[in-house]
Amino acid sequence: MSKAGWTRIAAFGFALSLILAWQVLADLRLISPIFFPSPARAAAVLVARFADGSIWTPLVATGLRMLFGWLLASLIGILIGAAIGSSRITRLLLEPTLEFLRPLPASAMIPVAVLFLGLSNAMSLSVIAFGAIWPVLLASVHGFSTVQPELRQVSDVLGFGRGAFLRKIALPSALPDIMAGLRVSLAISLILAVVTEMQASLPGLGWEIFYAQRVYRSPDLYAGLILLGVMGYCANHLLMRFESRMLRWRKTKL
Repeated sequence: MSKAGWTRIAAFGFALSLILAWQVLADLRLISPIFFPSPARAAAVLVARFADGSIWTPLVATGLRMLFGWLLASLIGILIGAAIGSSRITRLLLEPTLEFLRPLPASAMIPVAVLFLGLSNAMSLSVIAFGAIWPVLLASVHGFSTVQPELRQVSDVLGFGRGAFLRKIALPSALPDIMAGLRVSLAISLILAVVTEMQASLPGLGWEIFYAQRVYRSPDLYAGLILLGVMGYCANHLLMRFESRMLRWRKTKL
């Protein structure tokens, strides 16, 4: 078996050992079953909810908020990042405004978004996009601003215009940085989807976790947390697969 295979087995074994330790501590009542139920109880809640189909509505709602907010942030972040990274004039015009907005916590923007958009999905998407745009934007700025001068010279020799240069040369060169920013942005999108659901009582896993905490249904609470973890892991894994395809030209044979 390859080294990567043994690494996966070791990682799976470590995660399994943590779950078993959690189960043993819960069975021995060394931890409170009220506030920290066993993984078996949380798993039983998940099995029951998947069996009766009640889990799909909140799961899909949270997933769609995360996806659409992330896509919106990615599109705007790449476009603005390309403009700033490839143009000194644009950088001088936009940098002060962006440096003012960047330190603002996305959660602090929720009251403002509610004021303008109400307790709606549009409010949630705007907050997610605001918080998730910065990793993509900063990565895009770095990627486009560090294009090698030789590539610019090649573009001039080939007679490329500005649009062709950005599309055919600058974008592929910046793609490794952009993909790294997209992965960070995806995690932020999931976090903010849950936060906005809790704050605005929107249907989704975030609201269900918040409600379970208020009525002391701790197995339901941890079941929701487990599901969010699985959702984030799967989304990140799919993005990594996409990244490996997009950047397969970086792979070298040893």
